[in-house]
Amino acid sequence: MRDSVIYQEIEAEAEAKGEAKGKIEEGLNLVLRQLNRRFGSIAPSTETQIRSLSLSQLEELGEALLDFSNLSDLDEWLRLRSVARSESHS
Repeated sequence: MRDSVIYQEIEAEAEAKGEAKGKIEEGLNLVLRQLNRRFGSIAPSTETQIRSLSLSQLEELGEALLDFSNLSDLDEWLRLRSVARSESHS
């Protein structure tokens, strides 16, 4: 069964999904560590919002946080992304 083309395709797809999930987790951990180091602990609700970001959004946040002076900058960045997501789903 492992020699079948379908099995191999399913296995390759599962592996690709696992790699993508791993990249998101790595990005998430890095961004959260950077935020905690720069501003101290962040609110659980803010962390929940960050955990819902895509990999590309996490990358954007990783760059943007270099310009943040305080946590309100982070809140504003997340608010703007939330508004943009809401408008794109309308």
